[in-house]
Amino acid sequence: MSEIKIDDTVDITDVVCPVTFVKAKVALEELDEGQILSIRMNDGEPVQNVPRSIKEEGHQILKLDDNEDGTYTLYVKKVED
Repeated sequence: MSEIKIDDTVDITDVVCPVTFVKAKVALEELDEGQILSIRMNDGEPVQNVPRSIKEEGHQILKLDDNEDGTYTLYVKKVED
């Protein structure tokens, strides 16, 4: 896979569900269609819930990377409704 061009990054490791998704959603809303957001989050609940919630909003999940420090980075492509 070619290098993902990231347009914006949000770190939600300092917040807990459901704020994690809200923070990610707000960051996504600020992007233009087709732009890519990288979301850094903690293992556990955020990794299970945030990607699913983003998918339900209709955005495209590109990749989920294990940072091997208890955090993950999720790459999301914004899709307009």
